[in-house]
Amino acid sequence: MTLVRYTPWKEINTLERSLNRLFDDLVPATLKDLNTVTRVPAAELTETDDAVILKLELPGMEAKYLDIQVTEDAVSISGERKSTTESEPNGKTRSEFYYGKFQRVIPLHAQIQNTKVTAEYKDGILNLNLPKIVEEKSKVVKINLEQN
Repeated sequence: MTLVRYTPWKEINTLERSLNRLFDDLVPATLKDLNTVTRVPAAELTETDDAVILKLELPGMEAKYLDIQVTEDAVSISGERKSTTESEPNGKTRSEFYYGKFQRVIPLHAQIQNTKVTAEYKDGILNLNLPKIVEEKSKVVKINLEQN
């Protein structure tokens, strides 16, 4: 009888490979490729008395690839992040970066003066200052009651 040295790490590695194969069979092929998943930028919306401030997280984007459209009650942002990765013929590149097109429409709860919107894009953050429509204040009208 031959003695075999017990190595628990070998059994753990075998279990890990078996679980990986099981998950590969269960996960649809479309989810394995992260580039097929549609991504939208994260947003932060702050409302003040005079304006709505919208911040969007767009790291790695160039301003020329962004399209921003503002209506009185919504903001639509679309764009494309282009891939600039070049790999060497003998090397491999594994990337978790997202490249491709995106679009996001953010509804607003206040009406906006879309002709007076200002935008700033710095350090991957898009800041939009969306001034609210100034409603005409009620005019005070004096009413005289005629008495008989």
